[in-house]
Amino acid sequence: MANPFASATYVLAAHLPRQLPPDTVREVAFAGRSNAGKSTALNALCHQNRLAKTSKTPGRTQQLVYFQVNPDKHPDKYLVDLPGYGYAKVPEDLRAHWLKFINTYFETRASLAGLVVVMDVRHPLREYDLQMLSYAKSRGLPAHCLLTKSDKLGRGEQAKILAAVRKQLKEEFGDAVGAQLYSGDSKLGVDEARAVVARWLGL
Repeated sequence: MANPFASATYVLAAHLPRQLPPDTVREVAFAGRSNAGKSTALNALCHQNRLAKTSKTPGRTQQLVYFQVNPDKHPDKYLVDLPGYGYAKVPEDLRAHWLKFINTYFETRASLAGLVVVMDVRHPLREYDLQMLSYAKSRGLPAHCLLTKSDKLGRGEQAKILAAVRKQLKEEFGDAVGAQLYSGDSKLGVDEARAVVARWLGL
């Protein structure tokens, strides 16, 4: 099947709510700690190397970055890269701004169709991850966890962690949150994740 995100294009980076596209579109947001591999995960999903900017310096994404899925066929569908969290060198006032902005975004954004939470398979379901999933739950939105960098573990360890994560998610969120193994480098789980996001966007 053709990749529906292969033509994804950068559109804008919003630092304030008024800079967001009109709230009449359809979008899926990607959240994750600043070292979880979120940009790599997005690039693998879209089969592009430099769509979401990666850096050896965590916390590079400092705005809500919008990518149009397909400017010609689907101009009203977007992927949204949320600011990474947990990077110590981010000034406290900027961190406070992000928190307020993201709170408002999750509480009021009608266009939001689903949330993907990206987390390092070796450090899953940290406090921030659970906070993001709680946002989705409070809005009744579907959510999906990508356990990135899974290629760094053996299959036995992968399966063990995935089972534990799914167990905890079911206990805390019922059936509203999915989880899978993922690797932007080896492309493990990319097709599976792509299908989830495409379904939420109605592609």
